[in-house]
Amino acid sequence: MASIRARSNKWQARVIRVGHPTIAKTFLTRQDAEKWARSIEIEIDRGTYINNDYAQKTLFKEILQKYLDDVTPQMRSADTQAIRVRKLMKHPIAEVNMAQLSPRHMADYRDERLKVIKPNTVIRELAVMSSIINHARREWGLNIINPVTMIKKPSSSQGRDRILNNEELDRLFIELEKISPWYKPLVKFAIETAMRRGELTSLLWTNVNFEKSVAFLPLTKNGDSRYVPLSSKAISILKLLPRDIEGRVFPLNKQTVSIFFLRASRRAKIEDIHFHDLRHMSITRLASVFSNPMELASISGHKSLSMLKRYTHFKAEDLVKKLNKINH
Repeated sequence: MASIRARSNKWQARVIRVGHPTIAKTFLTRQDAEKWARSIEIEIDRGTYINNDYAQKTLFKEILQKYLDDVTPQMRSADTQAIRVRKLMKHPIAEVNMAQLSPRHMADYRDERLKVIKPNTVIRELAVMSSIINHARREWGLNIINPVTMIKKPSSSQGRDRILNNEELDRLFIELEKISPWYKPLVKFAIETAMRRGELTSLLWTNVNFEKSVAFLPLTKNGDSRYVPLSSKAISILKLLPRDIEGRVFPLNKQTVSIFFLRASRRAKIEDIHFHDLRHMSITRLASVFSNPMELASISGHKSLSMLKRYTHFKAEDLVKKLNKINH
């Protein structure tokens, strides 16, 4: 039952129902208070009432901050995720009240970001916001519909197929050697094994078995562990490396690896290349040897064969050669 009482020249309506928290709101007139109370009672009776007090009292930046403090530190990619969340906190959308955060806000954000960054990056940013809002809905009692789910996502751009030729690799190695003795062997090992950047920088000597020619990765991007077969060339690269006191094979920071790789690429006058392209190069090369996609996925660590397909690009002329072999 609702109660209406005067408070400081205003009228407070309180709706009390068994099984529901007390709902209260203040109005300028008694008539408005009574009207509101009746509407809330009707919604409760119909089972359609949603308590959005928390949303009305909370800005998006407060949700982002709580996520940054409570959730992000527990993630494997904590540093990367923290950078993304802090970046969102600086955007005007962070100042919007959660009860008012709408698909329109998200659509405007999408369109604005598409003017300065690539569609795939916008998709990732929207996914981060969606994940944060869903967490707040599940864990913190945020009773709103996730507005990210209601807008159209940008179309994904075609997967990259950049592969360095031998001449470009030679120029790149020269520049990498100038930066640090670790970067050239790191790049060579990356091309030979198809390991991800984080897997390379976290690889420990204790997890390298020279007798069996395998490297063990206890925790990978998809949450699983895996064994990476090491070719004789990969083994040779490792045997020439000095042993670091920390026990890491490549004692380098994951973030700076990409920065210095780009710096060396520019100095070598190599355009449109990123460190992650090395993995693409490696998997494409391995795909010419391992025709069984399950074997290839076992090496690369892909759970989805559709994702693996993004990294394998075959030249049409090479496929023609294979077709001609069938006819002879």
